[in-house]
Amino acid sequence: MRARDSAPAGQEKAILVGVSAGARERVRTEASVEELGLLVESAGARVVGTLIQERKRKDPATLIGRGKVEEVARVSNEREADLVVFDDELTPAQQRNVEATVERKTVDRTQLILDIFARRARTREGRLQVELAQLDYLLPRLTGKGVLLSRLGGGIGTRGPGETKLETDRRRIRQRIQNVKHEIEKVRRTRHTRREARQRAQAPVVALVGYTNAG
Repeated sequence: MRARDSAPAGQEKAILVGVSAGARERVRTEASVEELGLLVESAGARVVGTLIQERKRKDPATLIGRGKVEEVARVSNEREADLVVFDDELTPAQQRNVEATVERKTVDRTQLILDIFARRARTREGRLQVELAQLDYLLPRLTGKGVLLSRLGGGIGTRGPGETKLETDRRRIRQRIQNVKHEIEKVRRTRHTRREARQRAQAPVVALVGYTNAG
């Protein structure tokens, strides 16, 4: 169990959770969780604790087992954490089960990365792509999610589509997914037309590529 410096007032505080298949895999897991901590900080939160569970078989209900979930809840209370971030991807059921015990927002690496993308997307197509990915990811997790998010407030895991969309019914979310796909296609057609115009004019092209907080 490790803790980092205390978070400034108003900054989200996160507990990191990793799962190792055994002692031989622990070094790799620790490195992955360390990277997860950098992603959390990139999303604007502060890591206040880290727990790594060693188990050969992941628990289908909570990923880490009831006892470890209770430990996460206890440490979260002690550190006054706002959210729990898992290094492994959680199934919708696992996420709901963990949240029910820790009574805090619980996200996994995938949702965290999508949150970072939502925070940093600048172009219209970029924002639409992130929203589409978030809606696809969150749709099976909709049950009971809106109430929890409303109670716990904003921050990591709530950027992008936003609470209001998550609290609508599945039919409206599916309709929004179709609308976003249509808007993305329109943006792509426009970009294709402009690219052809640049090629005809033989204009030089410069591309910059980065990942999350690179650069």
